[in-house]
Amino acid sequence: MADVARLAGVSSQTVSRVSNGYAGVNEETRQQVLEAMRELGYRPNSAARALKRGEFRTIGVITFGLSTTGNVRTLEAIATSAAHEGYAVTLLPVAVPTQDEVRGAFSRLGELAVDAVIVILEVHLLDAVTLSLPPHIKVVVADSDAGDRYTVVDTDQAGGSRDAVRYLLGLGHETVWHLAGPEESFAAQRRADAWRAELTGAGRATPPLVRGDWSAESGYRAGLELAEQPDCTAVFAANDQMALGLLRALHERGRYVPDDVSVIGFDDIPEAGSFLPPLTTVHQDFAEVGRRCVEGVLRQMGQDTPEHGTTLVPTRLVVRDSAGAPRPR
Repeated sequence: MADVARLAGVSSQTVSRVSNGYAGVNEETRQQVLEAMRELGYRPNSAARALKRGEFRTIGVITFGLSTTGNVRTLEAIATSAAHEGYAVTLLPVAVPTQDEVRGAFSRLGELAVDAVIVILEVHLLDAVTLSLPPHIKVVVADSDAGDRYTVVDTDQAGGSRDAVRYLLGLGHETVWHLAGPEESFAAQRRADAWRAELTGAGRATPPLVRGDWSAESGYRAGLELAEQPDCTAVFAANDQMALGLLRALHERGRYVPDDVSVIGFDDIPEAGSFLPPLTTVHQDFAEVGRRCVEGVLRQMGQDTPEHGTTLVPTRLVVRDSAGAPRPR
């Protein structure tokens, strides 16, 4: 910095103000300083600046797997929103979602020097009374049922599921079968609970729940089972990948979509419109979830007391060609 100041003919304080983007520096002087920086190859020391300011301009992200669409797209949205706010993202994947692994992840993020943490948590772990996150770290959790203990941002899982079931009933189907996600998933539970509640509220019979693991392969296996149910005319799948496998199984068994069986998914992945037939599905606004997660941790960084409660991001039903009125028997 002293070398830049000598070459530009200004004080070190002026160089500091220019490198930190502060106002109040004459434009001609600013350009002199920038030219001197370029000539000398000077770059501000981010580590020293972080120690001086007490912030690292980095958000840590803990996630329990990158194999699901929701986790990947939420992570992408968080990284985009953080960059827009001038923050970097440090990712720490955790293979096994246990209490010890979570504690270890927070310890490692502390060593990596982050200002706050976003946890993308699909499984029921933060709900456990035995798990306590470090109190001094600003935390926002995505996709969890821990709003009474932390700040949570989530898609309106129940609302989107009710819309899907209500739409199928409105087409004239007597009931709706459900291809659910894994039992340990919070999102899967919310969607299954809403499916069951909507059928009960409408006075319809609740078929046996069929479960998959979010993958297209599990949807295919479940589809082979559902294809053998002659009274199955409508299926709400808990995500689009399982819906894809379901479509293949129904096709192989000669059950045409939507003439014989209507199918609705959840997520609205970019490829959903290219399924055969194009998939009617519940759209999740992952970009908004990511933006609100970043907004939440930045807001917490400016206050001493932690926040609690859940923010739900609305969904919408995207109608395509995979759902229609049941064929008369």
